[in-house]
Amino acid sequence: MFNQVAAYPIGFLWAMLLLFVIGSIIIYIVGALIFFIPAGIIAAVVYFLTGNETLTGIAFLLVALSSLTQRK
Repeated sequence: MFNQVAAYPIGFLWAMLLLFVIGSIIIYIVGALIFFIPAGIIAAVVYFLTGNETLTGIAFLLVALSSLTQRK
């Protein structure tokens, strides 16, 4: 009479696990992009002012490292 083992089929549980993993990855990527926005803006300003890619890279790295050390 009570032969049902699981309330949901196994396929549904795998789909929910897959959605959870994909959602976590998307949230992580969006967080990383938000973290790098200030460094990208400063790098763009340096590039437009100087046209030098080396200075642009240095500015990006310095602002990114500064943001990383100030983050709590």
